[in-house]
Amino acid sequence: MPGSTLIPVLTLPQPLVLLPTARLQAFLDEQAGLKLVQLVQRSDAQLVIGTALCTSNSEIFSWGTGARVVRVVRTVSRSLDKAYQVTLHGLSRLHYPDTQSGAPFSPCDVVELRADRPKDEGPASHEAVATFRAAATKLLEHLAQDANHQSRRDVYVKISHMLEEVSDDRTPWMADVIVAGINKLDYNDKLVYLSASSVNERLQRATELFVKQASISEVTKKIAQSIDESLSKQQKEFFLRQQLAAIQRELQALTRSSGASNLDSATRPSSGVSELDDPEQAEAEDMADIRNKIEAMAKDSEERKMAVREWKRFQRIPAGSVEHGVIRNYLEWLTSIPWPSSAAYADISVGKLRDRAFLEDARKQLDEDHYGLEKIKKRLIEYLAVVRLKQLQAERESLLQSSTGSASDSEPSQRTAGDATSRALALISKALNSGTTAGAEVSDAGKHESRAVSAHIGAPAKSPSQPKRGSGSKAVKGPILLFVGPPGTGKTSLGQSIARALERPFQRISLGGVRDEAEIRGHRRTYVASGPGAIVQALRKAGRPDPVILLDEIDKIGQSNFHGDPAAALLEVLDPEQNHSFNDHYVNVPIDLSQVLFICTSNSLETISAPLMDRCEVVHLSGYTYDEKLHIARKFLLPKQLRANGLTPGHVTLTQAALLRIATHYTREAGVRSLERAIGAVVRYKAVEWAEYVDASGNDDIALVPAVTAADQVAEKAAGRARTYKKAVEEDELEAILGIARWDEEELHREERRGLVYGLVVTGMGEGGILPIETSAVPGSGQLKLTGSLGEVIKESGELALSWVKSHAYDLYITKLRSQDPLKVPDPIDIHLHLPSGAVKKDGPSAGIAMTCAFVSLLTGACIPTNVAMTGEITLRGRVGPVGGIKEKVLGAHRAQITKVILPWANRKDVEHDVPPEVRAEMQFVFARTMDEVLEAAFGKGVLSWRHAMVVMESRL
Repeated sequence: MPGSTLIPVLTLPQPLVLLPTARLQAFLDEQAGLKLVQLVQRSDAQLVIGTALCTSNSEIFSWGTGARVVRVVRTVSRSLDKAYQVTLHGLSRLHYPDTQSGAPFSPCDVVELRADRPKDEGPASHEAVATFRAAATKLLEHLAQDANHQSRRDVYVKISHMLEEVSDDRTPWMADVIVAGINKLDYNDKLVYLSASSVNERLQRATELFVKQASISEVTKKIAQSIDESLSKQQKEFFLRQQLAAIQRELQALTRSSGASNLDSATRPSSGVSELDDPEQAEAEDMADIRNKIEAMAKDSEERKMAVREWKRFQRIPAGSVEHGVIRNYLEWLTSIPWPSSAAYADISVGKLRDRAFLEDARKQLDEDHYGLEKIKKRLIEYLAVVRLKQLQAERESLLQSSTGSASDSEPSQRTAGDATSRALALISKALNSGTTAGAEVSDAGKHESRAVSAHIGAPAKSPSQPKRGSGSKAVKGPILLFVGPPGTGKTSLGQSIARALERPFQRISLGGVRDEAEIRGHRRTYVASGPGAIVQALRKAGRPDPVILLDEIDKIGQSNFHGDPAAALLEVLDPEQNHSFNDHYVNVPIDLSQVLFICTSNSLETISAPLMDRCEVVHLSGYTYDEKLHIARKFLLPKQLRANGLTPGHVTLTQAALLRIATHYTREAGVRSLERAIGAVVRYKAVEWAEYVDASGNDDIALVPAVTAADQVAEKAAGRARTYKKAVEEDELEAILGIARWDEEELHREERRGLVYGLVVTGMGEGGILPIETSAVPGSGQLKLTGSLGEVIKESGELALSWVKSHAYDLYITKLRSQDPLKVPDPIDIHLHLPSGAVKKDGPSAGIAMTCAFVSLLTGACIPTNVAMTGEITLRGRVGPVGGIKEKVLGAHRAQITKVILPWANRKDVEHDVPPEVRAEMQFVFARTMDEVLEAAFGKGVLSWRHAMVVMESRL
């Protein structure tokens, strides 16, 4: 086929490649087979066609092979893809200059393409021939050695003899023969070799392929040999373990016959090899890792001494013993604890402390995660500032010590320790590679090396720069913060925010329902399945000696019982003066917890023991104001619910009035959990509307959410057109979404009447509000009747208030004589005092002055304005005592549109520190010391007349 000719070409699919001198069998479908049969019949001599390689993208590779059609037969298979079988014999290379005009091509098809036959460029160079012969001879030797059958081995030997005898002119042909005969060559390598047009290039590429294949064969042989050695080693180990299992079974039988306790069946070695057994290499790596961690421990430290002692015991105990697993488990725990004295944790997070923007970044992080909570943020910033100053001071001192030459003094000991470590590592490597299970002599050698390693680990080495435990450390002691507040006020999430601000790991330990001391301190190693306590487990998970650990629900910890007192076990953990040497029963080594920042949370202080509470800095979270709740809802809750329900801010918006109504009429609480649930209900309601709108309009593009008012919706419905979607939620729509409000506006509809006073209370949910105190005079015998589900303390407040009014009835012009009882003169009456909402339990020392004002109003007839509310306790002398919950009560009064609040004089600082400035600006506060000041502030100046203000004149004639 000289020159450029249009010839029939058979396209071959991947990975079929026909090289010159090679034979290939391929299957053709019915159509391609008939085309080839017709070509054979029309051909005068034996048909010669071209073969082309059809790539994955249905194109033709530019190089192919001219082949002679040896045979075309119809197959007996019924498959349409295998109707014909063709046998081809490769002759020479072909080049297809145009492979794009007929694209795409189908594999196993007969097409016509223009082909060029490359011209011969003369004989190959002697250098290329010599290199080719050497590489081919080496490859044939490897193939002959790796051959499984003698016949194939003989074939490779014959080809090697042919290679020696063939002339230099025939070496390109020999290269085609050898490359075509190697079945392990890659598809792409064959294409590269096929595209080599010149003789020298063909020999060079063949040489590269032979060198590559010989290298692969050598590596494969090495891997196979190593696998055989490993298998042999495993077989020896299996045989020895079988003997050990038989000996232990005999010992157990003897022990049972003598009445002694038998071993646990779970610890007996298995009679066969289990798939759960660790490979020997993994076992060696684990033990080497434990040993490296022991080496990293500080010299002369308690944990290192314990680890070395247990390591020596571990080396002496047989692997099948129960104690072997116990000691290994202990060593894994001991080495996984982040010891503060270890060099691996010496400079951790120091770079962040050196940053000048450290405090500013921490303050920004706290502000981003939580709104308000200024007292807590202030305390944390103080702690961070001290940590940073301490770190800078420690760095300055270390620089001064290094300048005086202390570092040069420690170099010899460090060099000695480094040399000893290198020798120990060499011993371990030798022990691992020697195969200690092969026989008794090797086993003795391994034991000797193990003793040498243990002796090196246990060798003391003085380090003058090592700080002492506890007192000598420059680290700042972490404070013990106790967050006390109602549920949902952000106590737990505040701990996570603190960890992010400090860039420390965060671990949470839930103490609710913990009733066993061992869950805090751990079990001793003498017990079965013993382990460390929750504190050590949290340290291991954190991976650092200075994490933030949150002790959640500390007020719900179990009380003292036969398992011990878990609250008493926390005394050492939460004492900054003692926790530098916390002792876990399982670890049995003092653990330094002084760098840990402990944060405790609690809903109340009543159930916490006094010694435990004395160790904590109590920080009260009194609940959020409505203004804070609105900010939290806008910034956190609404975006969170939108993401959770598959919506975006472009789908739903809540007006300020709607959010305020949800917070005031649907979710009265100190926290924001119910507020989040209510917002989630609104978002889900709008999600249904949006889904229905999408289904009706067939458009789910967020940008096409229409801005539709309620009037537009009415007009659309009246016109009968397609429904529209309104993304804004108004206040008047909440009743249709959330139902009827749980709290109405009763407290806003107040009336001014005789014997009615409004007091300030705090509900059980941490919410403040006003409570009307109603009194009424009924015919009777001078008794006081109290109703409204009152507790003992508030009943005593009512009796105190009535006693004070009786003692001052003459001064208030209620009676004409000091000896008269206002309840019996002129007519005997009973006073009925009632506090509404009788189903709600009411108690506490905060309603004394309100009850007194109610009695005075009832007996004098003077009325108190409806914009006045009060709280405070009273004594028999008329002194006004302080009360708690000032912030909640004032905020409740502000929501009820109270403009004047009467408070005890001792609570004036609570108002200045806790009440927001915007609330103080809208209200008038009267701080009273005595009951006289309270009556004047409540009724108004000059409304009540006092007899003791009159001057009695005596005249004589």
